[in-house]
Amino acid sequence: MTIDNLSHVLPLSADSTDQGLLQIGGCDVKSLANQYGTPLYIYDVQSIRELAMNWVQAFADAYPDSEVLYASKAYISRPFARLLSELDLSFDAVSEGEIEVLSAANVDLSRVYFHGNNKTPPEIYRSMQLGVGRIVLDGFDEIDTVAQIADDLGITQPVLLRVSPGVDAHTHEKTTTGILDSKFGLPIETGLAELAISKIIEKPALSFRGLHMHLGSPIFDLEPYKLGIEVLAEFIDEICIKKLGVSVEEFSPGGGFATAYRDSDDPPAPKEYAKIICKTLIDEAEKRNFSLPHITLEPGRSIAARSGIAVYTVGNRKEVPGIRTYVSVDGGMSDNIRPALYDSIYEVIAAERVNDPVEEKVTIAGKYCESGDLLAKDVDVPRLISGELIAIPSSGAYQLAMSSNYNLAYRPAVILVENGQSRLMQRREKAEDLMRLDID
Repeated sequence: MTIDNLSHVLPLSADSTDQGLLQIGGCDVKSLANQYGTPLYIYDVQSIRELAMNWVQAFADAYPDSEVLYASKAYISRPFARLLSELDLSFDAVSEGEIEVLSAANVDLSRVYFHGNNKTPPEIYRSMQLGVGRIVLDGFDEIDTVAQIADDLGITQPVLLRVSPGVDAHTHEKTTTGILDSKFGLPIETGLAELAISKIIEKPALSFRGLHMHLGSPIFDLEPYKLGIEVLAEFIDEICIKKLGVSVEEFSPGGGFATAYRDSDDPPAPKEYAKIICKTLIDEAEKRNFSLPHITLEPGRSIAARSGIAVYTVGNRKEVPGIRTYVSVDGGMSDNIRPALYDSIYEVIAAERVNDPVEEKVTIAGKYCESGDLLAKDVDVPRLISGELIAIPSSGAYQLAMSSNYNLAYRPAVILVENGQSRLMQRREKAEDLMRLDID
């Protein structure tokens, strides 16, 4: 598979030399691997900027009163947060750790939305102490907890309520979140969402601002967003406004926007998501005669995934005649758990000879002690030899965020590239990092 065939999964700056060596941001991957080692995660600054601004522009055109929140859970670090903040993006966070990183990156925390189905009291306290702009409530106990902490701090905390519209987004069962049987969100159809709002507006320390839904991830189909918004519009009209007498000043359709991992993937463009989301909300508000709310949306994967590429060094081959050929690399499920967890499928590139013809079908295996440690099954590649580099595109989202020290592996180095220059964003872990929490 050549880089021309995979242009929609590779970073925007991807190119190759006359000798067939993959380049990202004007830097050839072999030189980068020699400098930083492998496994190596490379983020393309051009891609980060352009993909992020595509979302901002798409929604600004369709619905001027909109705000793009980068979903930190896809991948976050201080340098990455600073880069996105310079693009005037806001953020959503799902843990105290993510909030602390954003704070350390000098992000304006009033533009951070704090999500999660079981935020602990210490996390809530710390987020409010730092001045997080919105807390997205996700349960009855949390309503009491946030109200009590806000009262103790002497503040009024703006909140949203996460509700479940009962809409199936037709994605992987482990990443669907908008259905009734989900740990996330209070369901509308059972009356729990209405009851929660009633409870919120009784708390003087809470300021109810609006509603949040999230249907799952990644969502290639636009129809679930339309259906979800129609359910919420009816809820806003019939329950919030007419029955409870509260206005909904903010609304979030969530995120879950798809990105391409394979040559065959064809995700909607940001403007297509914007069109269906904004048109549906505008039409519903006009039909039901309620004021249009401020929209926040949460792209994460659709900014980070394509911006990043993983590079590995080939090691051992194992040929099982008539069954399969395994080619092992120096990374695996420690830095990319997604194939084992979600059956995720990736493309594979021979990074030092990107235009060579296909010669074999192989399975790329990781080095860790699990039979399920496979990065890519039955992919077509040139004949791979020990010591050469392979690259796996669309590796910028969730892989590093979900990485581990399984088998006491060192997490990989992470770099930014632009205009022929590279800089270290996160160094490779060392043995002392693995033991820094040990108490002798």
